[in-house]
Amino acid sequence: MLAATVVPGKPEQAGVSEVPEPAAAEGSIEVEALLAGVCGTDYEITHEGYGWVPPGHDRLVLFHESLGRVTAAPAGSGFAAGDLVVGIVRRPCGKCAPCAAGGWDFCLTGDYTERGIKQRDGYGAQRWRIEPEFAVTMDPKLGRLGVLTEPTSVVAKAWDQVDQIGRRAYADPRIALVTGAGPIGLLAAMIGVQRGLEVHVLDRVTSGRKPDLVRQLGATYHSGAVADLPVRPDVVIEATGAGQVVFDALQHTAKNAITCLTGISGGTRTLPVGADALNKELVLDNDVVFGSVNANRRHYELAAQALARADATWLERLLTRTVPLASWPDALQKADDDVKVVVDLQAVS
Repeated sequence: MLAATVVPGKPEQAGVSEVPEPAAAEGSIEVEALLAGVCGTDYEITHEGYGWVPPGHDRLVLFHESLGRVTAAPAGSGFAAGDLVVGIVRRPCGKCAPCAAGGWDFCLTGDYTERGIKQRDGYGAQRWRIEPEFAVTMDPKLGRLGVLTEPTSVVAKAWDQVDQIGRRAYADPRIALVTGAGPIGLLAAMIGVQRGLEVHVLDRVTSGRKPDLVRQLGATYHSGAVADLPVRPDVVIEATGAGQVVFDALQHTAKNAITCLTGISGGTRTLPVGADALNKELVLDNDVVFGSVNANRRHYELAAQALARADATWLERLLTRTVPLASWPDALQKADDDVKVVVDLQAVS
């Protein structure tokens, strides 16, 4: 079978390779791959050397955002032929208490593995296997939109953590700010709207698909500076990773605000920061700032529920380009109006 493969940090070697059929040891559920979603991590693996090939391999099968259809599953597994499924990315380290409790997104050792990223082949092959405990069933009505599950799981976790932190005291959030209108930001805004919040989204672009998508959600789009926003949010989901935006947002929240940082910048820019003033504001306002990465099974399930509740027409507009497996490296070259690019893993010409 064919697969999208890379040698991390050697983009000239990115291409389509013939690889063996998935081994039974990879899981008892057999899946025909349909789509893989493309994100910045895939670019970093291919072009910047992030990522680890599996032991004994010289290439990595790429992609951690998946969608497939079950072709065979054992009795009692909870899955059947024809089911739409998404594969969870991370596998526990087998050593620490959080991983043992199913919270591998809070792994203490760093010895976890990840499909398509760290020491495990990804979902970018035409067929893959998976263990039942790491597969999530999709509502069949979602169809190809199920490929949005993994990025949605990231923000489902962010909102879940906001809820848990909010229980420290009385919490009644009314206004949410999402910084960044990429896939993560837009999906975070979607969940905020589903929760009945007044949602504001801040991004750099002034026109085009992203502002339109925000407005179609019923949220408000802004393209100026954080300091110019007409509201002070109770919740901030930060999805840019840009240091200036992060610090500006922290200084523009309501009292008792909760800010979740989900973005990571690849830059090395330094900022002069009024650390004492920021510290004073965080303390006196009872603010909380936390980081969030990856997701566990419960967050994937929350993501699947959120997508099933969403307007399918709106979700469809997030999938801006479909690239065939035969030319998958083209998917890493982002066009101006791209939101989410996907690879058709059955298209080989």
